[in-house]
Amino acid sequence: MTDGLSRRSAILGLGGAMFASGGGLAVAAAPGEKRFVVVLLRGAMDGLSAVVPYGDPGLMALRPELVPPPLGQDKGMLDLGGMFALHPALTQAHAMYRANELLAVHAVAGSWRARSHFEAQDYLESGAERRLSTGWLNRTVTAMKAGSAAQPRAIAIGGTMPLLLRGAAPAANWAPHGFAEPKDALYQTVLALNHDDRITGPAIAAGLRARGFGHAVLGEMERDKGRFAFPALARAAGAMLRAPDGPRLAAMELSGWDTHTGQANRIATPLTELDSGLAALRDGLGEAWKQTVVLVMTEFGRTARMNGTNGTDHGTASVAFLAGGAVAGGRVAGTWPGLGSGRLLEDRDLAPTTDLRAIAKGVLTAHLGVGASGLAAVFPGAEAVPAMRGLTRAG
Repeated sequence: MTDGLSRRSAILGLGGAMFASGGGLAVAAAPGEKRFVVVLLRGAMDGLSAVVPYGDPGLMALRPELVPPPLGQDKGMLDLGGMFALHPALTQAHAMYRANELLAVHAVAGSWRARSHFEAQDYLESGAERRLSTGWLNRTVTAMKAGSAAQPRAIAIGGTMPLLLRGAAPAANWAPHGFAEPKDALYQTVLALNHDDRITGPAIAAGLRARGFGHAVLGEMERDKGRFAFPALARAAGAMLRAPDGPRLAAMELSGWDTHTGQANRIATPLTELDSGLAALRDGLGEAWKQTVVLVMTEFGRTARMNGTNGTDHGTASVAFLAGGAVAGGRVAGTWPGLGSGRLLEDRDLAPTTDLRAIAKGVLTAHLGVGASGLAAVFPGAEAVPAMRGLTRAG
């Protein structure tokens, strides 16, 4: 898995970020037995590929090359009870769905309408109507501290502290031993960022070989990808969350979702990694999985129509997932806007019908017990966005 350091981190010069699979992890300690994990999918996941609306008659006209094989066929879609199906790469997620531990919310977006990854990710992580320097998960830690005598603590695992966890609540930064130690890390990063590009990837690799770079650069990623891959980090996160005195809130990230070309083949890799990561997190948590909610979200969706290179461009609405033993799963929630004539936003995007903050508010309220004043502090300016109900078994 060589999605590599995200382009966002590379441009910002954050050379210690995940170079093996685009993964990163941040954890925050809080009192109680309830666990909450946020997974950021950087790069804009195509929700219409992750949760395929195969029952919508407008689907095939928009993206015939991007729809997986039909239900029941080899490598076919995984049915979600009619109308919707999971991508065939999401086998573990499908098992969670059948166990009522996975809930999909379709046609989800934030309040922003930015098609820039950088800008949209800032809005996604700040959780406000405007760009802030603090993140809503950090403010959640503060809100939970206000209702408890315990002192929450936070830690980012990986090369960077995500905006999601920046703020007034104390936070540290940690990375596994050897995480940023490759001698030629800069070249490694450039190679990883272009690995999946059929033109620049081979050209850069050939150029490095021509300059005399060998296994130290070209092979280090393959040796280390197991240690730093998203599933391995997810399992480690689960073990930390499981500990009696361990963290209770966590944030993870997985990149590789910017599928402008050849999407049918390219999206299978991050979907498989996400699927394996959710299963690894569950296994790492053990019995604590029953007390856990995992929110999976992305900065925006992709165009409903495929482009001329069998990919999709930056869009608006996507899909969000809730997973965990505390989730009231086994269903697809949200209001489906349709894909027929006149149904698309700006005649190109899946139209949003659910605000991402409504989902997060629903989890914070029902699962973590954050009250109205706490929600107002966590999501400033979003008082008009009601908390979505019925997302958890307790709620």
